[in-house]
Amino acid sequence: MSIFPLAMARNLGLLGFLALIYASLSIPGAAVIRPINEAHRSAALELFVPTHGSFGSLEETYEALRTFQILGVEKSAEISHATCPVIVEKLESSSSISKDLFHALRVNSILGCQIDARTFEDVASKLQAVIKDTNSLLDFHYAVGGLLYIKDQGINVILSDGDGTFHSIKALSQSDGRWRYDSNSAESSTYAAGIALETIAGVVSLADKVVDESKIGIVKNDIVKLFDSIKSYDDGTLYFDEKHVDASEYKGPLTTSASVVRGVTAFATVASGRLNIPNDKMLGLAKFFLSIGIPGSTKDLFDQIESLSRLENNRVSIPLILSLPSTVLSLTSKDQLKVEVTTVFGSAAPPLTVRMVQASRSDSKGTPVLENQELQFDSENTIHYLDIIPLKLDVGKYTLIFEISLHDPENTNTYATGGRTRLMAFVTGSIKIDKAEIGILESDAGNSETLQKLDLSRDSTLSLSANHLQKLRLSFQLITPLGHNFKPHQVFLKLRHETNVEHIFVMESSARQFKITLDFLGLVERFYYLSGKYKIELTVGDAAMENSFLRALGHVELDLPEPPEKAAHPPPQPVDPYLRFGPKQEISHIFRAPEKRPPKELSLAFLALTLLPFVGFLIGLMRLGVNLKSFPSSTVPAAFSILFHVGIAVVLLLYVLFWLKLDLFTTLKGLGFLGVFLVFVGHRTLSYHASTTAKLKSS
Repeated sequence: MSIFPLAMARNLGLLGFLALIYASLSIPGAAVIRPINEAHRSAALELFVPTHGSFGSLEETYEALRTFQILGVEKSAEISHATCPVIVEKLESSSSISKDLFHALRVNSILGCQIDARTFEDVASKLQAVIKDTNSLLDFHYAVGGLLYIKDQGINVILSDGDGTFHSIKALSQSDGRWRYDSNSAESSTYAAGIALETIAGVVSLADKVVDESKIGIVKNDIVKLFDSIKSYDDGTLYFDEKHVDASEYKGPLTTSASVVRGVTAFATVASGRLNIPNDKMLGLAKFFLSIGIPGSTKDLFDQIESLSRLENNRVSIPLILSLPSTVLSLTSKDQLKVEVTTVFGSAAPPLTVRMVQASRSDSKGTPVLENQELQFDSENTIHYLDIIPLKLDVGKYTLIFEISLHDPENTNTYATGGRTRLMAFVTGSIKIDKAEIGILESDAGNSETLQKLDLSRDSTLSLSANHLQKLRLSFQLITPLGHNFKPHQVFLKLRHETNVEHIFVMESSARQFKITLDFLGLVERFYYLSGKYKIELTVGDAAMENSFLRALGHVELDLPEPPEKAAHPPPQPVDPYLRFGPKQEISHIFRAPEKRPPKELSLAFLALTLLPFVGFLIGLMRLGVNLKSFPSSTVPAAFSILFHVGIAVVLLLYVLFWLKLDLFTTLKGLGFLGVFLVFVGHRTLSYHASTTAKLKSS
């Protein structure tokens, strides 16, 4: 019996239980391989986000647009407005290098910008000159690739010295199928091999005459040597990686494999006859790209999608992917075992038969429980299926081995099925809980009269009591739907004290049942001599058990001896983050009762008294009349007089607003600005009146 005394927060046990169940649901050993689906389209929209109508450099723009084009997402229209002027500028600039021209031309191949034929012809002349003068593989790649894009625009492009260019590129190859970047490079590269093969394919397409078949044969042999260096994982996925290159030139397995796939498929398109590449290697590469799932960077997503699009339609062999739409089959729901066979992009496969060669439990050391089961085909849903209920499969984790047989023998040269495919699946069901008993014993033997029956299908409110000389026993059986004993991954018994000190015990299977006996005399130190109420919880969980549970069984009142002087103290309990950072208790504040105010009528009467002087002022104006004789007649003095009176009116209005809604600080701020304004215009107005009065007196 393993004992783990732990001091944890209240919910830690439940969280641990859920984490263990989640971990057990993961299927190790082989990556789940599924064709490209809607999740990749969503990922592309999230990763490739334009800024002001542009994706950055032209290289990044091409990767984004090409990815969207393959996935069927329309983005060209909204990118054209910002990108086409950049493309035209690059193509017309005399300082643009071959790399810039190459990226501009391939972006234009998607956007279709308005570029005249003269510009294409000038660019073609520049690229032809680059091919004549360079010995760099990358310059060859950019120049030849650019000429191919120009040719696709309907411009007549012919590589005048095709044989010489072919020879110059081939001179950079190595005996192991890899290539150097230039004649001065000491190291060769697998990534460069892919670039070289793609470039040679372009040379063959552009050459002024047919390239000698013997040269094509030499390159085919280089490809065979290159594939001899392919690496593999245990699940059958294959990939290319660099051997010995500088850190600055290292590209990683995904980018390197993508380069080789682009080069091989491009060369296979222009070469006569078939390439001597085994079908299982093309399938292994496809599985490698799909096993990545959804990459997290734009570059990796482009390499994955673009490489798979090349494998989807190529002259070597088209990989067929066998996958399980669901790796969890429920006996309770009577699920069928369903198998999909499609291309890497989910297109329908040619007529074929799927046979399950064998199925074996992961814990049975490879002994098959099923053999040679042919799956039925649902033509409407293009699914191969098998009913598992009549097969008497019990719950558990299974290794399934499938084999694909094409109906038309001619398709064996077109499609790669890869022989046998190994997949993992879970068969789940409801587990019966039987003979559950719990009780307090005076000795290990005990008797049936001291044990109580338990119903573990629901929580219990059992109440037990014991001292340090007694023992707690719990036992039960787990039975599968086919009547076999079931051993789940996780079976825990937990006792939690009133102070939240927890103790977890792992229950072991013995004699076809799970049984545990807690001897409290040997546990008093682990229990820190804490007497009192202990809540009892039972946790049973497994990935194949549909009715995994966490049950409260009740409590046991323990009477333990007093702790000795040097006994260990319980560990401090962690602070519940919810109590520490959660919402605080609402503060209820009682305001002071408002002072007694005068009656409303008295306030209104006082208001009327304050308005009486203003009313008298208005009456006086009406009786005496308004005197406008001294109002200035000149334009400038009249304007200042008008502004002065308007300013006084605004001050009065500000007082009214203060009475109705404004606070004191806002009112004072407004008065400050108005005061400065009134001083200025008032001074000008009074100065005018003073000068006018002085003139009248002197006259």
